[in-house]
Amino acid sequence: MSRLIRGGRMSRQETSGDTRALPALRMPRRQILRRLWQYLGRNRKWMLLAMLLTLLSSSVALVGPKLSGLAIDAIGLGAGQADFARVFLYTGLMAGCYLLAAGLSYLLSRVTLRLTRNIIYRMRKDVFEALSALPVNFFDRYQAGEIISVVSYDVDTVNESLSSDFLQVIQSTVTVVVSLAMMLSIKPALTLVFVVTVPLTALYTRWITSRTRPLFRKRSRKLGELNGFMEEMMGGKKTTLAYGRQAQVLEAFDVHNEEAVSAYTTSEYYGTMVGPSVGFINNISLALISVFGALLFLRGQVGLGDISSFVQYSRRFSGPINEVASIIGELQSAFSAAERVFRLIDAKPEKPDAPGAMELTDVAGDVRMEEVDFSYLSGVPVLKDFTMHAPPGALIAIAGPTGAGKTTLVNLLMRFYDINDGAITVDGKDIYGLTRASLRAAYTMVLQDSWLFYGSIYDNIAYARPEATRAEVEAAAKAAMIDSFIAKLPRGYDTIIGDDGVNISKGQKQLITIARAMLSDARMLILDEATSNVDTQTERHIQQAMRQLMAGRTAFVIAHRLSTIRSADNILVVRDGNIVEQGTHEQLMALDGFYRSLYQAQFETY
Repeated sequence: MSRLIRGGRMSRQETSGDTRALPALRMPRRQILRRLWQYLGRNRKWMLLAMLLTLLSSSVALVGPKLSGLAIDAIGLGAGQADFARVFLYTGLMAGCYLLAAGLSYLLSRVTLRLTRNIIYRMRKDVFEALSALPVNFFDRYQAGEIISVVSYDVDTVNESLSSDFLQVIQSTVTVVVSLAMMLSIKPALTLVFVVTVPLTALYTRWITSRTRPLFRKRSRKLGELNGFMEEMMGGKKTTLAYGRQAQVLEAFDVHNEEAVSAYTTSEYYGTMVGPSVGFINNISLALISVFGALLFLRGQVGLGDISSFVQYSRRFSGPINEVASIIGELQSAFSAAERVFRLIDAKPEKPDAPGAMELTDVAGDVRMEEVDFSYLSGVPVLKDFTMHAPPGALIAIAGPTGAGKTTLVNLLMRFYDINDGAITVDGKDIYGLTRASLRAAYTMVLQDSWLFYGSIYDNIAYARPEATRAEVEAAAKAAMIDSFIAKLPRGYDTIIGDDGVNISKGQKQLITIARAMLSDARMLILDEATSNVDTQTERHIQQAMRQLMAGRTAFVIAHRLSTIRSADNILVVRDGNIVEQGTHEQLMALDGFYRSLYQAQFETY
């Protein structure tokens, strides 16, 4: 924990201003390859087995052309010169080699499937663990759709390349090396004619690779942007309809879609150029072999069987080059996807707990904020010299206009963000000397946007305390004024909340989250606009229930609707990041100040 001494008091270095979690520099290809190799290394047994099967299947299959040439030579040139015993022998051996190669290829596909499963599981696990360790400000800066695109599309792309393209490259390498060796053994002079075109293929492949990599990187980025836009629009469907902005949304979608399609088309255009171009070069090579092979045959320097074997090996040599050329686009897409995956994995995680950080136990709920300064962006203060004290068991309400810093307090109390200066303590202990897990476990919170997962109502309430009995869960639901609604459902507490479940209103969902908070053993409670989605009568009952259930616990209530906080032990009135007034409702009304003006304005409104 880094602190500076400024102005005679402790201050903390600013951390919130640096929110660029992803590295700005592009990741070198060598580094990407090294990272990808690590995933293969984690499955060394399956990888070695796959490589062995690849070598065996490729090597066995490459015996076939030699046997084919020997069978042709056994036939002879003239009538009655055929040695059918040798012809059948070589033909049978050739068929056996191809059958064995097919069997090895089948085993290879099974091993590859297992390798693929392990890699994609490990990579997705690493990505999700990285996401779980990221600070809140990361998700404030990046769209959810873009992140989901990395977890799903990019991981799948990388996995396909690792599991198939990697082995394909190995197989192609073996085929090229063995084919070249066999061609040299047949006729070195003819081999020289063939390899004249190889440098052309290598230079062209290198050139097209340098052109396509940025294009595939752009394709991945544009797809992520499109996914992010769609996720945002799906979440705001009702707002779009309410304001009649469908045409504008479609227009914006067309822009994103056009950019994504354009990036896809451009990258695929250059990717598809490789195969035909390399094929053209190889066909020229084959024509040269045919011409010079015929000349050598006429001179008696090579037999028909050798020419046949040479042509087959030349095709085997060219085939992998064509295949590698055809998967260059896939490899470039995989590199771009891997870069996005590794950038997410390498994103700056939440700062670790300070050395020697203590567990917060036996919480009483005495919370203090002393001269706290905070800003989300450097140079734009949100809180300035903010001081507050919440004694154990107190109900502290925080009121003020939008942008005053009310919700920011929640982020700071639970250490979702770190302060720039000042101190925050719980039971006299600086929260920066406590573990984050124990600090956050001391709170339970209900936010304005209710969060429920796909599952039963019972499981959603018991989420706060899984070991709770059914009686305790039902008691929490009754206190939250949601038990009567649940009882009317066909399956009661076992009703599934989801697309195929019952239609539950937003207010009812909020009540379920409130019941969840009531069930918690936490000694401190945070309610951030928790009752904004329920009617006034229900609010009154909830407040009464809250006071009973939170007896002896410290509660922070943040609300715009001031009628809900009249019974608070202390109301902090926040304006421009500072407490301008504080006291009970009656005391603040008697002051005839800022709070009274806010209350009267709302009273007139409602």
